[in-house]
Amino acid sequence: MTAAASTQTAKPVHRLRTGLPKIGIRPVIDGRRKGVRESLEEQTMTMARNAAALLSAELRHPCGLPVECAIADTCIGGVAEAADCAEKFSRAGVGVSLTVTPCWCYGTEVMDTDPLIPKAVWGFNGTERPGAVYLAAALAGYNQKGLPAFSIYGRDVQDAGDESIPADVQAKLLNFARAGLAAAGMRGTSYLSVGSVSMGIAGSVVDDHFFSDYLGMRNEYVDMSELVRRMEESIYDKDEFKRAMAWVKAGCREGEDVNKKALQHSREEKDREWEVSVMMTMIIRDLMVGNPALAEMGFGEEALGHNALAAGFQGQRQWTDHFPNGDVAEAILNSSFDWNGIRQPYIVATENDSLNGAAMLFGHLLTGTAQIFSDVRTYWSPEAVKRVTGAVLKGRAENGIIHLINSGPTALDGTGRQTSDGKPAIKPFWEISGDEVKRCLEATDWCAAELEYFRGGGFSTQFLTVPDMPVTMSRINLIKGLGPVLQIAEGYTVGIPDAVHEKLNRRTSPTWPTTWFAPRLTGKGAFRDVYSVMANWGANHGAISFGHVGQRLITLASILRIPVNMHNVPAEQVFRPSAWSMFGTGEPESADFRACRTYGPLYR
Repeated sequence: MTAAASTQTAKPVHRLRTGLPKIGIRPVIDGRRKGVRESLEEQTMTMARNAAALLSAELRHPCGLPVECAIADTCIGGVAEAADCAEKFSRAGVGVSLTVTPCWCYGTEVMDTDPLIPKAVWGFNGTERPGAVYLAAALAGYNQKGLPAFSIYGRDVQDAGDESIPADVQAKLLNFARAGLAAAGMRGTSYLSVGSVSMGIAGSVVDDHFFSDYLGMRNEYVDMSELVRRMEESIYDKDEFKRAMAWVKAGCREGEDVNKKALQHSREEKDREWEVSVMMTMIIRDLMVGNPALAEMGFGEEALGHNALAAGFQGQRQWTDHFPNGDVAEAILNSSFDWNGIRQPYIVATENDSLNGAAMLFGHLLTGTAQIFSDVRTYWSPEAVKRVTGAVLKGRAENGIIHLINSGPTALDGTGRQTSDGKPAIKPFWEISGDEVKRCLEATDWCAAELEYFRGGGFSTQFLTVPDMPVTMSRINLIKGLGPVLQIAEGYTVGIPDAVHEKLNRRTSPTWPTTWFAPRLTGKGAFRDVYSVMANWGANHGAISFGHVGQRLITLASILRIPVNMHNVPAEQVFRPSAWSMFGTGEPESADFRACRTYGPLYR
């Protein structure tokens, strides 16, 4: 059995109990009959159909299934038809609302008033009818009622018969839709805490008010002893376990053991640690989303799972002082593949850092890709690198680099051995090939755990992320008296000479995966230099997503009412509800804080 033998096809599967949100499209119209409305019916409904076609063609849910749109049965000219539309959307499971129009409408009569559904208005930029006038009036109404809405309006005037969607309008439609679907997709799901607080890390003090008030998620809690119970009572699929062990033996190459010879575990002990690690992987997954195979074995309650969109595993120290660490489980679950084939990644935070887990979840929902979880470990200045290695950093690394490294859930996708348009990438699972899975596995060693950290043994992944991938690092922090804030740093993975990497890497934990990161600098504030980025980062962890997706994160944060306290996204890419400008245009960061405080958490 080869490493890629079970990874040739990827089947989209929605594995949670909560439904997938739809995008509801509301064609609104001037309600005056006897000439006005009749002349606009086809143009207005065509706008709705074209918007639905764009969104359906361009977007998928992270599980790989296509995004569906629901269009109101008729154009909406007044409150009666608005009520009919709201009723249809409620039955259809709409979680995101897009209003479209080319003309004047009766603002407060046709508006969407559901306070929990993210909403935007696209006003056609044409001169024949006052679509821009309605857009301004509608947004004034939404703002006056405290219902933030996004404004979508093309830069260039179009002719009335032009059915195309300009590129700038498409960009805003897609940005809003992605963020709206991410917000709606979290609602009603769970964050599963497996264990409790790891080594006093504040992020693993799971704050249920943050998850419920801001994300619409519930919190579920399971003691780590549940893993022991399920292992000892064989509450897992034994056929799958055999298949998993065969896959591991064929494709997971053991690396170095850096422990002192006298302390190294025997071959028999290591074999048992592999078995326990694979059982842990299966059991944590089953705890998250359930497993019908368990019901067939007579374990109906265990088969249900916790409807968990994300989870965290405490591990250290109560678990890892006695049992194999969670590194295998976290790395495999967070990857886009395992012994069952190519599939959607699971989001599992190491050390149960739920706040970094939430940032990973944001990145996954907005891109569909696997996420990297890392310690924001060390800032290496050019001077320090030269002193230690004699080398001069060049290229994107010339201003210094940040060492991202962590034992656990750096997905194997983080090796960068997938390609898109001939360049290294981390891709949505439905675009990944079996050969790319094989390359990710071949780039990874599984090293015996460092016993001074993990007394119970286990294995940690060791790889080096390829350079020149655009990535975005983010993090949520909770601040007493303020609430959650989001940090964003766009940049690139960078390459340094092998000898330099080896010398720097050996100064820390060489058996863990490394990503060298250079943030994009702006010359001011937190992005004045690389040191300032490190100095302003709010915690010891960061979530890294492929691509420069800071603008998507900013849009999502505004929907959830989470202010952004540092970012290096170009100003022209920032897209927030129109109300945000009413809180000030001179200092957008300050306006963001004031708007989020005024509106409060989305689900409060």
